[in-house]
Amino acid sequence: MKTTKLVFMVMIGLAMIEFTAGQSFNIAAAASVKTAKTSLASSKTKAKSTATAAKSKKLMKGVATVYADKFIGRKTASGQRFRQSELTAAHRLLPLGTKVRVTNLRNQKTVEVRINDRGPWAKGRIIDLSAAAAAKVGMAKRGTALVKLEVVSSASSG
Repeated sequence: MKTTKLVFMVMIGLAMIEFTAGQSFNIAAAASVKTAKTSLASSKTKAKSTATAAKSKKLMKGVATVYADKFIGRKTASGQRFRQSELTAAHRLLPLGTKVRVTNLRNQKTVEVRINDRGPWAKGRIIDLSAAAAAKVGMAKRGTALVKLEVVSSASSG
């Protein structure tokens, strides 16, 4: 409610400034204010989710996928370059630097990975694994697997 009032006040302020300058109200400015409001609300939600993810979800189950080769050499959310040979992974909410034990529920093979990127963004997926990590849990050829995730250590505890 407060954000809506703020947006309305900003729009009125913009209208008054443009009116005094002898120009018509700029619709694009109003649209950008609305976009900024949506973006702000979205980032607040993401920040809250990220902060509580490690505490509330020590154990998760879902589908894991293997990173596509097109990401090799690109910067991850942590700023590191992605390499298929490292034991790393992407998770939407867990803090960067968190260590996670991934267990393939089909064959019980496990691997410990470090979260250094965000994703996966495909619906129904909970983690993207590097090729090296996927090979350790026996899912490299198949490309996906039902897995269990256990937080081993959070980013803050080292």
